[in-house]
Amino acid sequence: MERILFGDNQFFAVNHISDEKSRAQSIKFKDDSAIIKVLDDAMATGINTFMCTTHDRIANICDIIRANPEKYKNYKIFPCMPYAHKYANAVTELGIAGTLKQYVPGNFFGSLFKGGMAYLSKDYESIMELMIDAEMKMFKGINTPVIFLQNVITDLLLGLRAVDVLVAFHAYIKKKYNAEAGFITMNMPKLLAVLEAKGIENPIICASINKAGFRMSGGKAVYEEVLKTKKVRVIAMQVLGGGAIHPKEAIEYVCGLPNIESILFGASSKINIDNTSAFIHHFDAQNKIS
Repeated sequence: MERILFGDNQFFAVNHISDEKSRAQSIKFKDDSAIIKVLDDAMATGINTFMCTTHDRIANICDIIRANPEKYKNYKIFPCMPYAHKYANAVTELGIAGTLKQYVPGNFFGSLFKGGMAYLSKDYESIMELMIDAEMKMFKGINTPVIFLQNVITDLLLGLRAVDVLVAFHAYIKKKYNAEAGFITMNMPKLLAVLEAKGIENPIICASINKAGFRMSGGKAVYEEVLKTKKVRVIAMQVLGGGAIHPKEAIEYVCGLPNIESILFGASSKINIDNTSAFIHHFDAQNKIS
């Protein structure tokens, strides 16, 4: 994985600071060309990996990337699935049956009505695989070396102690897509312990890592101890602590931690991309010297 990854929150009106900024971002990125311009700005800074949800509009971005193979020949996308809002909105508009028809491929729909809940209980792994395949269709022909399970599902499965589903996701991503599975979570220490117990060594985990302890279940000290003592490849997200930390201070803290393989951030302007990248490179170089 590259040191710096570019995220997509700003493109889809996700802002942890204010609703007003969310509305402004929604207007700014109403056209796909505006999203591509920012991705190109990030690429010009040396950021060649886009970590994104499976939002419907990402399919349009993938079409543009496929249509320009030379320009994006070294470009990678890390899909994060499922995009929960997509399914919630579909259920509202189409109902549960209509949503299943729209998003789930193959003969699942007929089997579901023949077997009902017994079918669901019996074959959850096959259902999961069908859903993964449906989400991955938009990325056909694009380099996707790491595929993530979103925290809304990861943490739900952790809470339900449905660890076998996490293991099945890990195995299927490797078998079907020749990729590594990644897990997004708000509880890195617990997730790592569960994965290790199931024989998944040195997993890729994306979690909130920041000086303020924002969305770090168990507390910052527990995370710091895990980073010092465990074998794990961590992607640090929400490094600004939801806007509570100055970027320079935030990046200095994260760059000073062990086992942080990548830093994920989103930005809507070239100057913010350039500044954040410059901070990361500066503190990485400083830590190497010291």
